[in-house]
Amino acid sequence: MYNFKKKESILDQIKVPSFNQKKYFVKEYIKSYHKKKDDISYAINNTINDCYNNGGGIVVIPNGEFYTGPITLKSNVNLYLQHNTILKFYTDPYKYYNVFTRWEGTECINYTSLIYAYNQKNIAITGTGTLDGQANFNNWWSWKNDINGNHLQNNDVKKLKDMNKNNIPIKNRVFGIDHFLRPNFIQLYLCKNIFISDINIINSPMWEIHPVLSQNIIIQNIKINSLGPNNDGCNPESCNNVLIQNSVFYTGDDCIAIKSGTNNDGRKINIPSKNIIIKKCNMYNGHGAITLGSECSGGIKNIFIEDCIIDGKLQSFFKIKNNAIRGGKINNIYINNINIAFIQKFFLNIDYLYDEGNKGNFIPIADNIFISNINVENCLQVFNINSIEKSIVNNIFLKNCLFKGLKNPEKILIYNNYNINIINTKFIS
Repeated sequence: MYNFKKKESILDQIKVPSFNQKKYFVKEYIKSYHKKKDDISYAINNTINDCYNNGGGIVVIPNGEFYTGPITLKSNVNLYLQHNTILKFYTDPYKYYNVFTRWEGTECINYTSLIYAYNQKNIAITGTGTLDGQANFNNWWSWKNDINGNHLQNNDVKKLKDMNKNNIPIKNRVFGIDHFLRPNFIQLYLCKNIFISDINIINSPMWEIHPVLSQNIIIQNIKINSLGPNNDGCNPESCNNVLIQNSVFYTGDDCIAIKSGTNNDGRKINIPSKNIIIKKCNMYNGHGAITLGSECSGGIKNIFIEDCIIDGKLQSFFKIKNNAIRGGKINNIYINNINIAFIQKFFLNIDYLYDEGNKGNFIPIADNIFISNINVENCLQVFNINSIEKSIVNNIFLKNCLFKGLKNPEKILIYNNYNINIINTKFIS
């Protein structure tokens, strides 16, 4: 059932990039610093540029608390945070210039992420220091829902969705200043050979780590603690050969959400997220521990999830979110050896009525989901599946599992082809 051969084949293809060991010290580029929230982004970016221009190496940010605007990574550069480094990012939107980006699966021109790279190779963010986005409900997070109940971003979200629907050229999808589409913390777009290790990330404007159309990615030993709205921990989007391991997630939304573009944009590019391995991670807070979608129009396949520990305030363990506007095929999902102390709602939640629901002509497909060796101590219910006409949910296998503390009967509404196989599995209320 669990395709160990395929998993090992994927692991063999994922490699840690190598870097020149020459060190470039940011402190040598700081002309003056009075510990009064001085902006050292010029020093960081100048150090990165010199490192890049001289064949690459390690850019060292010193111990201490520093303030910065956006950082742009370059090829062959390892951005290294020392143990006592706290790098705080300004929350003033005027410090964030516009770049080509994806915002929730749709291409546009919008604020740069706090750390950004485009079309680079061999890039890393390492060290045990802390990246602090300083987001809270007095700045970035208020754009989602401010203290007066205003949803400032709603008009821009609708405008961007309409641009996607009407195939408006990217050059005309301009947001940024005087608009309210929050930046991601780290977005690495069209990059190859990415290594993110050991860092701590807190208080992001929205999504934390967002590789897009990238390949050969290792994210390991990180800690994310960011409980704001849309604060997903890690969002590989249209990426190939990804390893996420030994990491801890306290998030305000999904801990890990795998995506592949939204609607027309996703179908036009038509590049799935595939060959992704998630192992030995701990998830403690968020909507879903692992979510596929809802931006999945390019498809998702060959996902391996194993040896994870789930506890705390998570709503669900594994979710698939899709609808008839987005569509896309999700297949070959392997889940093995998961220990869950407590989840508030569902172990497996497939929701094809998400957002726009059945109002389109694109078929959501979920096929071949293999689940084995699961131990759940407390769970409201195991399955919550809502499909729509012309959609497909097929070949779900549940083997050698134990579910305890169940409260509700299953909710399963599946149209067309489906096949749920339950083997050597116990359900205890």
